[in-house]
Amino acid sequence: MKRTIYVDMDDVLCDFRGAYDAARNESPEVQFPQSVANFFRDLRPIPDAIESVNKLRQSDRVFILTAPSTRNPLCYTEKRLWIEDHFGYAFTKRLIISPDKSLFIGDFLIDDYESGKGQDGFSGQLIHFGSNETPDWPAVMRFLHRDG
Repeated sequence: MKRTIYVDMDDVLCDFRGAYDAARNESPEVQFPQSVANFFRDLRPIPDAIESVNKLRQSDRVFILTAPSTRNPLCYTEKRLWIEDHFGYAFTKRLIISPDKSLFIGDFLIDDYESGKGQDGFSGQLIHFGSNETPDWPAVMRFLHRDG
């Protein structure tokens, strides 16, 4: 039976924090850099993220579960375009944008936060990306192999 795995975008698939910090340094007058057009579209992938998700897609049901940035209504479109740019059009049908991740049922949620967007109410197991146990994608893949 295939596992259902949800993967967060910001700071799990793509480098939100790095882009945010760089934008704040370049334009300190912009209080919310994530509100600028193309902020989400131009995010760089986290090392090993694309390859790891593609590997998971071969044997599991993988969905992207990301919260929206309400400061940038364009983020809905930009996140969708980012997924197409990095995974192809077909995978855009696996993109879910929701402010509450507790609404979803699955085996695993890979997220850089443990709470704040419903992560603590997720029905499956939270894999805390960036933690001591799973600091990066190779560690996440080892963890999922151990459980799979």
